[in-house]
Parts: sequence; structure tokens; C-alpha cells
Amino acid sequence: MTLQGMTFYDLTPSFFQNSIISVFQGADFADPENLQFELKTYPSMHSISLNGQVYELDVPDDMPLLWAIRDVLGFTGTKFGCGISQCGACTVHLEGMPIRSCSTPVSAAAGKNIITIEGIGDDPVGKQVQQAWMDVGVAQCGYCQCGQVMSATALLQRIPSPDDGDIDGFMSGNICRCGTYNRIRTAIHQAASKLEEE
Repeated sequence: MTLQGMTFYDLTPSFFQNSIISVFQGADFADPENLQFELKTYPSMHSISLNGQVYELDVPDDMPLLWAIRDVLGFTGTKFGCGISQCGACTVHLEGMPIRSCSTPVSAAAGKNIITIEGIGDDPVGKQVQQAWMDVGVAQCGYCQCGQVMSATALLQRIPSPDDGDIDGFMSGNICRCGTYNRIRTAIHQAASKLEEE
């Protein structure tokens, strides 16, 4: 099997810093000893605002925002789940909109405001969502819950009193492998009620 000039990203967080690996044109996977790899760096300066603080990042334009947040800046609350925007574990807010950071390049976030799970508690809605999560005991393994909280906050910022249909529709992009969906729904209703009382 011969690959023609393809580029592969090593999604191992500790590796993925300013680097990509290119497989030389004509690399033959049938003969591993003849495989040739070239390590290239494509640095570029990007300024992003993360949780209210501005950072200058010297990373490739196409580095996924998730890796910049986790590996370069050290905010590890945002999780890697699938890498293809299907599970929601990597959800952050970009200019107030929930986005999947695993497939959003750093260049798309340059000059924009990003909020992660570490900063969502500074928002009144986010604070109530986090409190409801604890009160209800939503988390089981907890891996997906940062993304769930980020999406739930975005929901309540747009629909202050959602019904079950609103919740199920808005949260459908966030997968919980432990199946805590009923508790998630209960916590969102509780947060909405608390916010109405304020």
C-alpha cells in the first residue's frame, strides 16, 4: 500500500506541540524498514483570550484548539473524547457559542474569547449549572461531564426555561457513556429554577 504525500497528526497530547509528521511520497507500508518520516514545524503566533486572560501561542495554524488549551496552556478540564466532533467531551465556548475544540483549528479562535470549564463558574448561569450538577450527583465516571456542563450552560443562556424536548435536542451532541442522561436533565431543570429565583 503506497501513500502519496499524506500528513498524519499524532494525537498524543505530549507529542503534539508545534509539530506534524509527514510521510514521504511513495512510502510503502508493506516494507516498514523503508518508511521515511520527516518532522516539520510550522510555528505561527496566535493571540487568544482564554477565561479572561490573553495568551500568545506559537503553534501551527491547524493545531486543534483542544491541544492548545490542554498541552500548551495546561487547562486540562477540557477532554479529548473522539477527535471528530461527535461526543462533546471537548466542548468549550467560543464567543459564547458551544463548539467542539477537537476539530476547531487555533487559527479560527485567534483574537476571540474562549471559555473552558475552568472559567464557566464565573458566569452566573455556569455557576448554577455546576452547583446543580453537584446537588443532583450527575457524574458517574465524570469524563464527559465538563463538556456536558458547557453545553448545559449554553442551553440555559439561550433558553432560560427549557422543557425536556429543548434539553434533549440541545444536549444531543454530548454523549455520556455511563448513561446519566436522566440526571443531566434533572440538573438542568434545577439550575433553570434557581436562576428564575434570582
